[in-house]
Amino acid sequence: MKALKLIAVCTAVGLPIISHSAFADDGFRFSGYARYGAAFQDKDEKKVSTAGALNGNATGRLGNESNGGEFGLSKGYTSDLGDQWDIVVLFDHYSDEPWATSGTGGLKVKKAYASVTNFIDSQPELKVWAGRDFHQRPQTGLNDYFWMTHDGQGAGFYNLNLGGVKLDFGAVGQVDGDLVGDNGKYAVTSKVHGINLFDDASLAFYANYGFTSKKAQDQSYYGTRAYQLAADISMSGHHLLFRYADNAKDSVFELAKDQRAWLASFDGATNISEQAAIEYLAAYQFLDVAGVEDRANYNVIVRPTYNWDSINSTWLEAGYSVVDYKDINAKNSSWKLTLSQNIVIGSPMAARPMLRFYTTVGKADNEYVGFDTKTGNMQSTQLDTLTVGAMFEAWW
Repeated sequence: MKALKLIAVCTAVGLPIISHSAFADDGFRFSGYARYGAAFQDKDEKKVSTAGALNGNATGRLGNESNGGEFGLSKGYTSDLGDQWDIVVLFDHYSDEPWATSGTGGLKVKKAYASVTNFIDSQPELKVWAGRDFHQRPQTGLNDYFWMTHDGQGAGFYNLNLGGVKLDFGAVGQVDGDLVGDNGKYAVTSKVHGINLFDDASLAFYANYGFTSKKAQDQSYYGTRAYQLAADISMSGHHLLFRYADNAKDSVFELAKDQRAWLASFDGATNISEQAAIEYLAAYQFLDVAGVEDRANYNVIVRPTYNWDSINSTWLEAGYSVVDYKDINAKNSSWKLTLSQNIVIGSPMAARPMLRFYTTVGKADNEYVGFDTKTGNMQSTQLDTLTVGAMFEAWW
């Protein structure tokens, strides 16, 4: 192993095991994701959502998002023996109502880790890391839904080659708010991927387990166990996924007693012509909880796109979401239409940066948003949306 060779050589001649002179400077990198702009609200709500929705931004994300960004810095090094190191830090700025845990706002440290690859001759793709990282957060795009997420502090590895199939594994603790320690919730995560089914089709399996440490002994969730199992089939740009969670939903950090969730989702994109394409998503999720809020969320989103040339494009996104409560005979629903005129660096749908000028119209008809504490009657809302906005979106 290259790392062991380096240790042996340094020890033999009395040198420190890590020496800056042993590394070539691979440079400094700036990466991230951001979207910022202004939106003028002319009705009840700026954005469209269904009360009790389970499937992320279930009525569609285009023209239906808040501002925010993630800004990362990294420094890479390669030793004379070929092992490659990265030191990474990332800050995020999502202090809007849907995400903020307090009213203070500001930047938050979401990544601070070091990793190494190409340090074992037989495993050149194996990446070992330790620190704080975005961890295991697969996503469906049109509804901006992280159907698993285990961001935290710990250690793990990616791409351990097991005869052609690869294994990712990690053990992380959930960060305690904006502090530097954990809150006593822990997750062991795993993913087996690179399973080829046939031409342009592959399969990945996920298995995660959540539990607590003694630090959480005074909390109501202490001693609770949670797990998730999922399968994700990728087929030429289309994804079909299934996920089951016990005492959890999107994360085993939830440790929610007597809760189970079943998710099935299909999404993808198809080219209609050289200039036109359509993206689509359909999902179903059922949540079984203690009490009367067992419910299913059905949602469908379609986004036709047309590229006028290599810079200008027009998108139209239509979304519909239904939340059907099992025990209280109530249904919530919402619909949304967003027309977006875009200036983009390239014509493909995924090209960024993009300037976006859009109008969103929609309506949420919520038969159930809770019970009146005085009368016990079921409460409902009907909310209209008309929003005109401009924003940029970029990843780099």
